[in-house]
Amino acid sequence: MMKITSAEFIKSAVWPPQYPPATLPEIAFVGRSNVGKSSLMNTLVGRKQLAKTSQTPGRTQLINFFSINKAMSFVDLPGYGFARVPRSVKKDWGDMIETYLRERQNLAMVVFILDLRRDPSDDDLSLLDWLEYYRIPFTVILTKSDKLSNNQAIARKRMIEKLLGGKTQQVTMLFSAKTQKGREELWKMIENHLSSLKSR
Repeated sequence: MMKITSAEFIKSAVWPPQYPPATLPEIAFVGRSNVGKSSLMNTLVGRKQLAKTSQTPGRTQLINFFSINKAMSFVDLPGYGFARVPRSVKKDWGDMIETYLRERQNLAMVVFILDLRRDPSDDDLSLLDWLEYYRIPFTVILTKSDKLSNNQAIARKRMIEKLLGGKTQQVTMLFSAKTQKGREELWKMIENHLSSLKSR
């Protein structure tokens, strides 16, 4: 299990000239607004407020960079698909996320987050197509698993895998910020992926 010795906010950015230097491998977290992205990141690093959680979905409107153990960066990408933001803002968010994913040389993998209780939206599916097209390694994490019984959670996981149409390059994983379920497995996956990149 990864021992977290430091986790700190580096900076927020919108476009590439504002990104921090591309020196560390980056793990980007992406998902719809209100999917539990900030809680997942906070759970991974064992900090309550590394990434700000908000009662109002769609709050994160910037790309936020965090240094973890000075060995890797976590990148919190803006949540998408929230109805109450103007269409023009949505378009900017799409461009912002796409530009980061397409152009960031040190992006190591994407943690793609879905709410276990909800079917993937069109936005989710098009982002997955996009990751496949650009051959960006990703893993699908199904959050809020504590809200369902074990049997319900397994049934929903199978259902979502089916709806994703076999797009998942890696195992979909159940996660709960509340019970810490999936925390160790996700860390193990991140560490294994980063070591495989080093050994190439």
